Amino acid sequence: MIRVVNLTQHYSVRPVLVDVSFEVQTGELVTVLGPNGMGKSTLLSAMAGVLSPQEGYVEFDGVRRRSSPEGELAIRKKVAYLPDKPWLPATHSGREFLLAVAELYDIGPSARMEHAERLLKLFNLAEQGDRAISSYSAGQLKKIAICGALITRAPYLLLDEPFSGGLDPAGILALKRVLKRLADDKAVTVVMTTPVPELVEELSDRVAIVADGRLAAYDTVAGLRREAGIEGDLGEVLQRLIHPETLRNIDSYFAEDAK
Repeated sequence: MIRVVNLTQHYSVRPVLVDVSFEVQTGELVTVLGPNGMGKSTLLSAMAGVLSPQEGYVEFDGVRRRSSPEGELAIRKKVAYLPDKPWLPATHSGREFLLAVAELYDIGPSARMEHAERLLKLFNLAEQGDRAISSYSAGQLKKIAICGALITRAPYLLLDEPFSGGLDPAGILALKRVLKRLADDKAVTVVMTTPVPELVEELSDRVAIVADGRLAAYDTVAGLRREAGIEGDLGEVLQRLIHPETLRNIDSYFAEDAK
């Protein structure tokens, strides 16, 4: 399981995360939501070990991140992190990139070649697989980055906006089905961010809402509906919990036209 305990992260003098605590059970898919610039990406970066929090800590299977070189290495072998804008080796082919990532996770030659081939086919990259990544479109770059996370076979996936970045409908469907299958099989624990309510409802076991740097809510979709007092559209539920002023602003906008 993952434990985030009293996590606090500042950039210079501005607090981005303040005393954030929650747990993700093994096999859960948790979606982190919140307004832009309110700490979602920072939270995933801290969970991934990219950032060292000023206060608090993150644990994977009872081992605290950055507590020791041995402990950190053990965690890194279990966790795959996909940032919103990942670095990719432009002069290498997509296949070369996937094989190199798989080797870092100690996956054998035959297994990594076979899995790379299946991932390229799954995300409609078979023709591009042996071309330089610099020739890829924005959507293809997103797909090969996703493939790079999936080829690790890591039991923990931390995915920052995996459904954005020009991903086409076929890519969205493929990623949805893969994440759903992995979570349903309890084979992989996933923490991701996405602004799309339909994806949240379809995939998430629980939802973490971060607002003003704090954990404003952490519950199932049904629990969030109860908290918001709305039984209908999840988008409106999330707006009421995350952006309560938006609904008032919409009413105000049309009220001026009615005068």
